[in-house]
Amino acid sequence: MYLPHLVFEDRAFGALVLPNCRLEALWTGARWIEGPAWFPAGRYLLFSDIPEDRMMRYDDTDGSVSVFRSPSQHSNGNTRDPQGRLVSCHHLGRCVTRTEFDGTVRVIADRFQGRRLNSPNDVVVSSDGAVWFTDPTYGIDMDYEGQRAESEIGASHVYRIDPDSGDVAAVATDFVKPNGLAFSPDESLLYIADTGASHVEGGPRHIRRFRVRGDRLQGGEVFAECSNGFFDGFRCDRLGNLWCSSAEGVHCLNPEGALIGRIMVPEVVANVCFGGPKMNRLFIAGSTTLYATFLNVSGLNVSG
Repeated sequence: MYLPHLVFEDRAFGALVLPNCRLEALWTGARWIEGPAWFPAGRYLLFSDIPEDRMMRYDDTDGSVSVFRSPSQHSNGNTRDPQGRLVSCHHLGRCVTRTEFDGTVRVIADRFQGRRLNSPNDVVVSSDGAVWFTDPTYGIDMDYEGQRAESEIGASHVYRIDPDSGDVAAVATDFVKPNGLAFSPDESLLYIADTGASHVEGGPRHIRRFRVRGDRLQGGEVFAECSNGFFDGFRCDRLGNLWCSSAEGVHCLNPEGALIGRIMVPEVVANVCFGGPKMNRLFIAGSTTLYATFLNVSGLNVSG
C-alpha cells in the first residue's frame, strides 16, 4: 500500500518510489522558494526565497535552516559547478554569479551584445564547465521579485557562457519565457521549459527537448505538456526520468515524455533537486515550504 501523496499513472512509477516514505515538510516561512541546490561536501542544501531577497541553507546533518545570504539580489536559480562552486541567477542584479571558494561573488554574465540581461532565472553547468541559463523577464516585470524595468534585449533567450573565454552566446531564441532546464544523464540532451502562458493567452506550458552539439543546440521539439499549471524547474534522475514542478506537486515523466506518476504537494511547486548522501532524496521547493521525500532512484551527482 502506497501513501496517498503518490498517484500512479503507470505501473512503472512503482519502481521509482518507496511505499512507506512520506512527504516531509522540512521548513516553512518563505514567500516563494526557488532554486534548490545540493552541496554534498557539506551535506547542505541552498535555496532562494526570492521576494524576501535572501538565500537559505538547510543543514542535512541536524535539520536546521539558517540564512545563507541576505540580501541576495533576489536570487532565483542556483546550481553547483564541477568544482563545487555555487552558481546563481539574480533578478535584481540581472546577472549570473559564481561564488568562489574564498567567498568572493563574481559576476560571470550580465550582458548580451552590450545590452543588460532581463532577469536570469535558472541555470545548469555541464561537465566541461560551460554555464547554460535562461533569461525571461519575470524579475523586471514587477517589483515583488526584482525591480520593474524595460527589457533592453526585447526578447527572452537561452544562453551559454563559454568556460574558456567567458563569452555569452544565445543558443535558443524562439522561446516566449524560457524557464527551468536540465541535462539528460549523458548530457546529450538539454530539456528547457517554456512558461510563456504566463504572458500570452494560450501560450506554451511545456518542456522542449534539444540535442546538444558542442556549444550549440539542435532540434527543440515539444517533449511534454503540463496538465496542471506550469513546468517550472525540474531535474533528471540517473535513468533519464524527469521530475518536474507543477501546480499540484511533482510530475514524473519517463524518457519518452509520458506522465507516469505524481507526488501531490499541498502548495504550488517551483523547483526540485536531488540530494542526500545517496542522492535519493528529492527536495521540493513549495511556495512557502521546503519539502522532501525519499525515492527508489537516485539523481545525477552533477550540477544539472
